[in-house]
Amino acid sequence: MIMQVKLEDGAKIPEFAHATDAGMDLFCYEENTVLAGQAVMVRTGISVAIPEGYVGLIWDKSGMAVKRCLKVMAGVIDSGYRGEIQVIMTSLSNAPIFIEKGMKVAQMLIQKVEQPTIQVVYDLPEADRGDAGFGSTGEK
Repeated sequence: MIMQVKLEDGAKIPEFAHATDAGMDLFCYEENTVLAGQAVMVRTGISVAIPEGYVGLIWDKSGMAVKRCLKVMAGVIDSGYRGEIQVIMTSLSNAPIFIEKGMKVAQMLIQKVEQPTIQVVYDLPEADRGDAGFGSTGEK
């Protein structure tokens, strides 16, 4: 269960648009204008209590990404955080983008997390891939 609190009158509680959706929609609490190349904090006016052992991951809404060229950044909400959920958005457009109050700006997925034991070693075990990185598997 995710407990949610409205911090501001008029804030809209996150909701699943469809029963089969993985992410719940997050709504903008106040108007914003995002200038070309700018990053802004978009207020939602809500806070949540995510159960221990879970995390809230904030992701783009596909419609906002394709229609308005808005990208969500840095979206990890830890279970111990009780402050206002704010969405960091950046514009990939060349023109200012207006965000209306009440508009769906992002979606939050709740996922189980593990905290494995960390062990410092002198060497890592060998792997088929080795240290090959970006583009090492080809394009086709």
